[in-house]
Amino acid sequence: MPRQVDHEGRRRRIAEAICLIADERGLEGVTLRDVAAVAQVSMGAVQRCFRSKEEMLLFAVGYVGERITERVRTRLGGGPAQPPATALSHAATEVALLREEHRAEARVWLAFVAQAAVSEPLADTLRTSYAALQDLFARLITEATEATGSAPVGKDPAPPGPRREARALLALADGLTSHVLIGHLTPEEADEVLHAHLAGLWERLDATTAGRAN
Repeated sequence: MPRQVDHEGRRRRIAEAICLIADERGLEGVTLRDVAAVAQVSMGAVQRCFRSKEEMLLFAVGYVGERITERVRTRLGGGPAQPPATALSHAATEVALLREEHRAEARVWLAFVAQAAVSEPLADTLRTSYAALQDLFARLITEATEATGSAPVGKDPAPPGPRREARALLALADGLTSHVLIGHLTPEEADEVLHAHLAGLWERLDATTAGRAN
């Protein structure tokens, strides 16, 4: 019988190889030959999985995004039920990639962001990832405000306040990744900035709610 090939597993191995190479040399250092060598497959196998380098990169950036999203899901659902405010703090921390074990992943992610400035297909993939994270942040903000009576239940699941705050929080978390990588901030300083912003977020939403009540 012909041997069955796990095509999805092979594509993921190739994506991991791309990330390893990109972490060492940047995306410009990603070549078909080196990807095949690091993934321990033939160049023909790589070409059967992906028709072009751009297609490889698109899959790889989606793969990195999935890993980050899966960690967020695990952090939110891996234990006892968390208050929405705590869940938002955990989610934002995961997205910021501040921990040492995520430093290589942060370098690769930013390499993709830089390349996306001149590649519309990559930019489109990244916009999809950011939109999903923004929606998650908006939902958690809405749930937190509803849980404390700060917002009316049964209204728009993401009213203007939470949507606006979600955009700001995502931009901050994403920016902190760069500041830590280049050494402008330590991971501890970045974490302090992130949580100070979250504390201010709840203060702003509470103040808005109090103003509406008056």
